[in-house]
Amino acid sequence: MTSQTVVAKIGTSSITDEHGDIRPDAVAKFCAEVATLRSDGHRVVVVTSGAIAAGLPAIGLGGDLRPSDAQTLQAVSAIGQSRLMRVYDDCFAGHGLVSGQVLLAPLDFALRQQYLHARGTLSRLLDLGVVPVINENDAIADDEIRFGDNDRLSALVAHLVGADLLVLLTDAAGLLTADPRIDSDASLIEEIVEFDAELEALAGGSGTARGSGGMASKITAAKIASWSGVRAVIAAAARDRVLVDAVDGVAGIGTVVQPRPTRMSARKLWIAFAVASAGRVTVDDGARWALTQRGVSLLPAGVVAVDGDFAEGDAVELAGPDGVVFAKGLARVTASDLTRAAGRRTADLPDGMPHEVVHRDDLVIVP
Repeated sequence: MTSQTVVAKIGTSSITDEHGDIRPDAVAKFCAEVATLRSDGHRVVVVTSGAIAAGLPAIGLGGDLRPSDAQTLQAVSAIGQSRLMRVYDDCFAGHGLVSGQVLLAPLDFALRQQYLHARGTLSRLLDLGVVPVINENDAIADDEIRFGDNDRLSALVAHLVGADLLVLLTDAAGLLTADPRIDSDASLIEEIVEFDAELEALAGGSGTARGSGGMASKITAAKIASWSGVRAVIAAAARDRVLVDAVDGVAGIGTVVQPRPTRMSARKLWIAFAVASAGRVTVDDGARWALTQRGVSLLPAGVVAVDGDFAEGDAVELAGPDGVVFAKGLARVTASDLTRAAGRRTADLPDGMPHEVVHRDDLVIVP
């Protein structure tokens, strides 16, 4: 079989118990499957959650005592990260493998130089035969600028390393047609070619108290991967040979999300999925047509309404007169300046005001 580059993400609830303690047996099972892929000639990058959950019991805050304030959670992640990596190091060492910790933040994908540094480091680790173990840099992450869950991070990493496959491991068999706790006839959706609102509604809300994701975040991650030209599989972490079967394309392994034929750039992936929107700009039908069909920049003349208090460089959603969001981009003007300039032609703009509200290079059309 042709060698593949695989990104394997495992969630907090899959490697910890109900108290938040790391389950060495679960990590060992996961690492053993990574080792099997390595012995088959594949390159593997691990994205793992669990640092916060691992750190809580160390300071007596596990179980129902989980704090909610950002600073405490960041401090706990610093405590738990080393404990989590110690388990991974020991498990991989048992298979003759070396692991290397890499902590990433959203700006590593937004800034070209940072992106190249991150890609170079991961490529070199893989060339050296090391298994990179990635987590978000929770300990110093700005709460306004963060991934929020490692599902999203793993999809961006898949693009970063040019992966062939992203495997999102969870507690469920994949995306189901209904909640099995309510509907006993719920069945596995084995393949997704295109996303629609009905499919995304099936994903539901957040996951367990110990984790931050849930099926909704995995569907978002799979969509990111699809836009990156990467095949994605959502499958149960507890399933035997789950990583090997995902690589081999075994039927019924989980929910397989097929890649789109066109590959989006890393910068536009970051704009679309890694940065939160700070506001919304409503445009007229003419501007919507020009943006979606001609690929032009958004000018103030096409703006009919401005919502939110965004600054220059913030991400904003673009909506048509019907209120449907069709694009997202980085604003080149503030909300207050745009409110004053909305509907004006370029020749009528105040001196010094940028002519583009969102430049086409910073614009992503969202299906």
